[in-house]
Amino acid sequence: MAADQNSEPDVPLPSRNFELTRRVLAVVLVLSVFVPLGCVAGYGYFDYQRRIVDASDIVDRMTRVAQEHALKVADMNHEIGTRIVELLDNDDDAEVNRHEDRVHSRLNTIAADYPQLAAISVFGTNGDLLASSRFFPAPPISIAGREDFRAALASAPAPYFSRPLSGTVMQSDIFTTNMARIASDGDFLGVVSIALKRQYFSEFYADLTNTNPALLVGLYRQDGTILARLPDVQALSSPAPDTPFTTALASAVQVGRVNMISTVDGIERILSFRRVGRYPLYVASGYATTAILDQWRKHFTVVAMLTLAPCIGLWALIFFSLRQLRAEEAAWNHWKNEWVRRASAEASSRQLRRMGALGNLVARVAHDFNNLLMVVAANMELATRKNYTNVERQVTAVKRATVGAQELARRLMSVARKQPLKHEVVDLPAWLASACSIIGTALTEKIDFTLDVAPDTWLVKVDVTELESAILNIAVNARDAMPDGGHFSVRCANVRIAESRHGLQAGEYVSIALSDDGHGMPPAVKEHAFEPLFTTKALGAGTGLGLAQVLATCEQSGGTAMIESESAKGTTLRLFFPRYQGTESLVEPALGGPVAAAAPKPQHVFVVEDNLEVAAGICAVLEVLGCTVRHAMRADEALEVLIGGAAFEFILSDVHLPGKMSGIDFAEQVRSRWPAQKFALMTGYADDLERAKLAGVTVLAKPFNIDELSLLLSDTATFARP
Repeated sequence: MAADQNSEPDVPLPSRNFELTRRVLAVVLVLSVFVPLGCVAGYGYFDYQRRIVDASDIVDRMTRVAQEHALKVADMNHEIGTRIVELLDNDDDAEVNRHEDRVHSRLNTIAADYPQLAAISVFGTNGDLLASSRFFPAPPISIAGREDFRAALASAPAPYFSRPLSGTVMQSDIFTTNMARIASDGDFLGVVSIALKRQYFSEFYADLTNTNPALLVGLYRQDGTILARLPDVQALSSPAPDTPFTTALASAVQVGRVNMISTVDGIERILSFRRVGRYPLYVASGYATTAILDQWRKHFTVVAMLTLAPCIGLWALIFFSLRQLRAEEAAWNHWKNEWVRRASAEASSRQLRRMGALGNLVARVAHDFNNLLMVVAANMELATRKNYTNVERQVTAVKRATVGAQELARRLMSVARKQPLKHEVVDLPAWLASACSIIGTALTEKIDFTLDVAPDTWLVKVDVTELESAILNIAVNARDAMPDGGHFSVRCANVRIAESRHGLQAGEYVSIALSDDGHGMPPAVKEHAFEPLFTTKALGAGTGLGLAQVLATCEQSGGTAMIESESAKGTTLRLFFPRYQGTESLVEPALGGPVAAAAPKPQHVFVVEDNLEVAAGICAVLEVLGCTVRHAMRADEALEVLIGGAAFEFILSDVHLPGKMSGIDFAEQVRSRWPAQKFALMTGYADDLERAKLAGVTVLAKPFNIDELSLLLSDTATFARP
């Protein structure tokens, strides 16, 4: 069977050009998109143009109708004015006043026959009202100051059309046609004024347009003044003198059509206009282009949807064919590339597992290393307290090495985000001032160092030890970047982030900017600078944990770190920490060694630790402090001892213990049974801190020294459990 599987098939596999089939389907897909799209676009274009032509025809027809109507009214007014002038003949003002009753009766009879007339009035040589179709006797009114009074004489014998008036004589919204009376000897005898109702024209235009808001019809003087208009405007005014419409009127063009935006209401229209016979009047009709566009858009949308429906079906069929082709090709080529996919998947899986396990591996190694360091540190402390016995130099050397090893383990735990942190409220101006000497020592004398801290810098909450380590890591990197000397500065200021960016939520932060003028970082190095174990230093000269620890410190405090760097221009690292606004007390700004605790009172202590060497070291230290100690390997065993009646002033337990209960489970059991029992946990993992805090238990971070343990015991009151 194995031979059959590895042998070539007897019949050659038929060839199949999947790529050619795919290209054909792609071409069909493209054509099915662009051909209907082109057809619909072409139809839309020609349909829009057709609607423009139809709208132009509509306004032309309305203009002709409005012209005929206006010409009829103007001719009728001219005839009426001529008849009245002939009726009055050469009568002067006194003669007209003498026969006012007869003139009023005649004018009233004429005005009653025409609905467009508001009134007919006769004015004397000085503009005084002599007779009116509406009033008898005529009130003392003069129009000597109106522009249409003297203009009538200038335009004689042709009538003069006034601007729209809301007259004191007519008491209505009108405009007038004024005809001058000239005596046979050429003297000016006055004016016959015929007032026309603007509403009469508006009602006619409303019937003409069928009250379509997209249509406009208007009556204009030759100078562009609006006499009547639908839609009406509150304040009648003349269009701007430089528009195509007013320019055509001023040039006495008989007929025309323009596209323009109205200076009266700001609407763009197709506007058709015609002159009203021999009179200085024009009528115009317009169609709003926005209405044409809206009507076209609605119609085009329906056409496009109807066209889209069959296209969607065709596209679905093509995509289904492509999908089936892809599945067929995958099956066809499966036997050729199966082993490639499998090998690639296995390699990717291994890489993911390696990267996922890296953090846990580092943390576990550092944890076990911390346990060993605790053994060494405890025994070195015991040797110190026993006066060395002629090995002072050796013990001192081991203690120094232990401190360095603890720092390396702490850095590994920090990078893995498992270092137990002790967040404290820090006043950065005071704290940074006290840190100047340590930073200067790390930089060496060849590098100038300046510190610029705003005095009003906000408080922050951070692990002081981690912050100190982060700043020293950056200072050491700056020193290595400036082998011939240079300048290193630390600037601290308040910043407000208005919107989320670079992983920072909007809010108030304190920024610590650490800058050097060294050789800087190229983009490829800058991109990986915060990655654990990444370093550009020579083999053995760096661990690649420094900047990773800096980023971890900032992020675990709720902030972040950013790099600004260019080759040959230096580097700036900005550390961001959220502003603290709580009520906790400040941490002391000193960066020196731990403060020695007062000697604790001898107590009976219960130690629960599964590592015998660590337990032996802790027990020996406690005995040196004068305590009596009992040791248990498991939490289950320790709980049975307590239930059996044993009493202790203090219980110290590891978190990770074999058996059914962990150290935290043990602490919760003790708290529930004996609430007053003094209890502390010790751990090397940050993950255990939150649950321990919920249990209300003090936590010692491994490795701890004898002074920390002594301080904890000094704060513990004597307790005797009933």
